[in-house]
Amino acid sequence: MKDLSQHILDIANNSIRAGATLIQISITEEPEKDLYTLIIEDNGSGIPKDKIEQVCDPFYTSRTTRKVGLGIPLLKLNAERTGGWFSLTSEEGKGTTVKAVFKHKSVDRPAIGDISGTLSIVAATDPKIDLVYIHTNQSNEYIFDSRTIKTELGDILLSNPKIMRFIDEMISENLESINYTK
Repeated sequence: MKDLSQHILDIANNSIRAGATLIQISITEEPEKDLYTLIIEDNGSGIPKDKIEQVCDPFYTSRTTRKVGLGIPLLKLNAERTGGWFSLTSEEGKGTTVKAVFKHKSVDRPAIGDISGTLSIVAATDPKIDLVYIHTNQSNEYIFDSRTIKTELGDILLSNPKIMRFIDEMISENLESINYTK
């Protein structure tokens, strides 16, 4: 995975498979502290305690369609490669939190990638899933909450191609307005 948006999509898909109805993704840029933090939280089924360590093993996956699961191990590796760190906490029946902290100035920190496209895809995946995205930098914050858009649209699904394009453009424009780090 070459950028953070691909990691986010992979972990959001894990959340969806775990039955999450709320996925919250936050990115906090703190260049003055040399930190760039990604946190993905969900209210899905959680991971059994005896499986948490295995999740970080590239040769473990809960899927039956393949024998390896590289998403989380690669995110962990990318964070550690910058001098940062990674944590995964989970409680069965309550959800999971993935946290990757990167050194902001590191040349090894993955670019954010197509975050607006990724978020519009996740928001449109299932009408029962709510998505909150918070992007904070030194002086600005942008919050996207799919619940607000769902309320405004009523019966129109977020998977409607025109709505997906609108969400993608809206997120992109708002992120550019807060001068996020690409």
